[in-house]
Amino acid sequence: MKHSILLALFCLAGLAQPRDMLIVDTHDDTTQNLLSPRFDLAQRHATGAIDIPRMREGGLGAIFFSIWMPGTVTGPRAVKDALVQIDLVRRQVRLHPRDLALATTAEEVRQAHAAGKIAVLMGVEGGHMIASDLAVLRTFYALGVRYMTLTHSVNDEWADSSTDKPAHSGLTDFGKQVVREMNRLGMMVDISHVSDKTFYDVLAITTAPPFASHSSCRALCDSPRNMTDDMIRALAAKGGVIQINYNTGFLSQEFRNAEKADPGLQRGIEAESQKRCGHDEGCQLIEMEKLTRALVAEGKLPRVDWTRIIDHIDHAVKLVGADHVGLGSDFDGANMPYGMEDASHLPQIAKALRERGYSDADIRNILGANTLRLMEQVRAAAGAVPAR
Repeated sequence: MKHSILLALFCLAGLAQPRDMLIVDTHDDTTQNLLSPRFDLAQRHATGAIDIPRMREGGLGAIFFSIWMPGTVTGPRAVKDALVQIDLVRRQVRLHPRDLALATTAEEVRQAHAAGKIAVLMGVEGGHMIASDLAVLRTFYALGVRYMTLTHSVNDEWADSSTDKPAHSGLTDFGKQVVREMNRLGMMVDISHVSDKTFYDVLAITTAPPFASHSSCRALCDSPRNMTDDMIRALAAKGGVIQINYNTGFLSQEFRNAEKADPGLQRGIEAESQKRCGHDEGCQLIEMEKLTRALVAEGKLPRVDWTRIIDHIDHAVKLVGADHVGLGSDFDGANMPYGMEDASHLPQIAKALRERGYSDADIRNILGANTLRLMEQVRAAAGAVPAR
C-alpha cells in the first residue's frame, strides 16, 4: 500500500510513469558508443544520452539500438560492420543480465518489463547494409533485428533517400522484393529517411503496417526528413505509426532556417568534430552536439526547447489520433533540445501531455503501446515467424 501511494504521488508530480505506461524508444544511436572498448553502458556518463542508470531514471522500458554506418560504406564491409554492431548489442545483454533482456517480440518486451528489466531490441538504419542480398536480410532477422530503415541519408542500390538526388524513382524492382521479404519475415518496414516517392511505393506493396522510426512533422519544420500531413494520414490509414524525432533540426523551423542561412556552420561543426575524434563515430556525434550548443550560446543558432517535441506529437495526434504516434528520440545521434538532453528527462513527456489534456490511455499508447501493437500486427501478418 505504501509503495502504491508513493508511486501515485510521483506520477502526479510528473516524475515517473505507472508501470503499465511502458516507454518504448524506437531509435537510439548509442551503438556507436559501444564500438569504444572504454564505454560501459552500466555506468552513468557525463556525456551522451543513454546508459543504464539514466534509462532507469527516465523509466525507459524498451530501446531499439540502431545498427548504423554511413551510406557510403557498402558491400561486404557494410555487412561485416553491421554484424559487429549486432554482436556488440547482444553482448551488452550478456554483460548486464540483471538490467537488460534481449527482446524480439512485443510479448518479450512485456516480459522484460514485468521482470524489472529494460528490453533491448535492434533496427538496421539503412538498406545499404544488406548489400543487395536477401540472405543477409534474413541473417539480420535471425540475429534479432526487427526493423530496417530502407535508406539512410544517401540513396542505396534499390531505394531513394529523402536527402539525395532521386536515382530510382522510389523503389526499384529489387527494392520491392526487399519490402515483400520483410513482410514475410515479420520485420517492420521503416520509412524514415526515404524519399516521398519511396514512401508511397512502400505503401502500395506492403502487406503489413510500416512505420517511421524517427521522423517528425513537416508542417512544423520543413525538412525532407519529416513527414507531410498527407503522408502521416496515409501511414495511419495503413495502420502505421510515426515515431517523433527529438532532433532540433527536425523540430524547429527557426533552427533549420538558421542552418540553411549559413551552411558553413554545419560544415565547421562536422570538420571540428572529426578533428577531435578521428574516425570514432560515437565521439563525433557527442562533439557535434557540444559544438552546436556552443553556437547557440554565442547566438549564432536559436535555442530549441524540449516542448517542441510535444508540439509535434500534438500535431500528429490531431491529424490521425493518438493510436498512430510514438517516440523515436534519435538519442546519441542528433542534437537534442534543451531540457531533453538524455533519457532521464523522459517523464516530462507524460507530464506535458497530461497538462495538454491527454488521457492516461492516450499517453500510454504514445509512450509505447502503439509500438508494441505495431510489432504484433507485423508479426501476425507474417504468419509463422522463424525461431531465434
